[in-house]
Amino acid sequence: MSGVLNVATKALLANQTLLQTTGHNIANVNTPGYSRQSGVLHTTPGQVTGGGYVGKGVDIVDIARTYNEFLTRQSAMAGSISAGDATRAEKMRMLEDIFPSGESALGAAVSDMLNAFADVAGAPTDLTARTVALTRVNEAASRMRSVSQSLDDLQLRVSQEISQKVDTANSIAQSIATVNRQISDARGNGQTANDLLDQRDQLLRELGEYVQATTIENDDGTMSVFIGGGQTLVYGSTVSTLSAGSDDFADPTKSKLSIHRGDQEQMLDENLLGGGQISGLIRFQNNDLNEGRNLMGRLTLAVSTSMNDQHRLGLDLDGNKGGDLFTPTVYGPRNILTPQPPAVPNKGDAVLGMAVYDVTKFSGSDYEIVFTGDHSGTIKRSMDGVTTAFDLASGPLIIDGLKVTLDSGTAQVSDRFLLKPFSTSASNIHAEFSTPRALAVASPVAGEMGQANQGSLQLSRLVARTNPPTNIPVTLTFQGDGTYTRSDVAGTFAFTSGQSIEGAVPTVFPLSQWSVVLQGEPQAGDTYTILAQPAAFRNLDAGNAQALMDLRDVAMFDGSALTDGYAGIIAQVGIRAQSANYAADVSGQISENLETDRTGVSGVNLDEEASKLIQFQQAYQASAKVIQVAQGIFDALIQAVAR
Repeated sequence: MSGVLNVATKALLANQTLLQTTGHNIANVNTPGYSRQSGVLHTTPGQVTGGGYVGKGVDIVDIARTYNEFLTRQSAMAGSISAGDATRAEKMRMLEDIFPSGESALGAAVSDMLNAFADVAGAPTDLTARTVALTRVNEAASRMRSVSQSLDDLQLRVSQEISQKVDTANSIAQSIATVNRQISDARGNGQTANDLLDQRDQLLRELGEYVQATTIENDDGTMSVFIGGGQTLVYGSTVSTLSAGSDDFADPTKSKLSIHRGDQEQMLDENLLGGGQISGLIRFQNNDLNEGRNLMGRLTLAVSTSMNDQHRLGLDLDGNKGGDLFTPTVYGPRNILTPQPPAVPNKGDAVLGMAVYDVTKFSGSDYEIVFTGDHSGTIKRSMDGVTTAFDLASGPLIIDGLKVTLDSGTAQVSDRFLLKPFSTSASNIHAEFSTPRALAVASPVAGEMGQANQGSLQLSRLVARTNPPTNIPVTLTFQGDGTYTRSDVAGTFAFTSGQSIEGAVPTVFPLSQWSVVLQGEPQAGDTYTILAQPAAFRNLDAGNAQALMDLRDVAMFDGSALTDGYAGIIAQVGIRAQSANYAADVSGQISENLETDRTGVSGVNLDEEASKLIQFQQAYQASAKVIQVAQGIFDALIQAVAR
């Protein structure tokens, strides 16, 4: 009889455990990362009797965790990639908002500014027209500063988010180490810590939201966590620390993620970070935002430089040479020694200089210079990685409309410099003056047709190249056979209608003083004279106003006109935003599908658990009934013996 009671009692306890496990599953149906548990039953070996083996019931040998390692890893990795893509896409939408279209946008302000010179060209002495033009100059500068400030604000926000998320990642890594220690202790006691394993997997998924990680399980049940191409973040209960800082050049517009183990610091390659919000923010800041800033700086520097250069070629109402319309941009290379020295600073004392060479050739990129000798080395364009060799001993380095010079000192092998021509161009730009009389719209040069001309010669365009021009007056005398002579230099030159005649002859004058375009067919003896603008006609001349207005159509931004420069920024930022949104949609769908697959295996199904609840309840009640019957038989037997 005791055997029957023992079997029934073991069955009762087993079914009680199954009911408890089912209740645990139901209670955790909405717990993130929870894996369904189930009791593993094992038949107790029967007892040999003369009548055969008599069963001795059932035992609970384990509480198994329904878990698929492959799906769990795949889901965590996909979730990490999705988090990074979604974060970048969100920030790209913010960047797009900084470059709106419409009448209130920067592009309209630049167009309005240039168009305002049309009224000045029509009435060069009208102070009202001049005032309007200067007002448009000030509005354009104001919108440039506004866009720059918005970029700075977004930069600050992203930097703060990176720091906050790095702190969160460090906290999660510390929690993983703590759970590792608890799992190791449980393993040492011979127990399976299902809930702790779930907790650790959930922490790994949460860590992946911030930085993509790979894992290896150790013999003691702990999990080692690696990031950034194999750098150890967690090993057992030991944790390394992440930090966000600047790059090798201490560039304030970029961030790098570093890992600290004791006194050692290792800067992580952002290309190896993979997914995660931190990676998405760093990629956005270092690439997308930096390109947006450079594109804005390129526009600002090209517009302000070209307009300043042209305005300086004019004369104001008082006959004075024109000054700058905009505050000149101050810029230069960022030496690896400044603003704070890295672990390995430059060994040489070379000082580089940088200046604008041709505004129509700007690419809108940063550049990294690496010296391979005292004066020679390579320069890499950051936006596309194109590398060009140079030797400053043979002259300045001319690249993408910039001129780089070795101003002093000597470089040593491996010395590095970062050139950022555009990143701060719009930060402090202002209209340089506000006096209408000082607007220099008159040209310093004038042209005069010979009074005895017989041909169809006509002036198409006359512009000054320097102010004041020298080596004038110059008279062009046509020979009637398609050639002409110049009063400033000996020789005969071919004439083609509509082609520019420059005020300099190669190897004779170092700099072109003026440029004239004549059309028609001149007769022998016809002349055209370039001379200084007569004072009597200065106030009625608006040649420089026309030249300022003509800047609208100069091919300046990758072949596009100056007035299309802002539209080009919108297009390039829009393409990046569209690509980021597409990547976020794709990776988000993949992550959702893989998580569905994982929860399909490990998740709790309430209908299934409800059916098990009924099944285990009936088994429990049946076991209790067996005990009740056995107890009744035992009591009857005792009573019979007692009689």
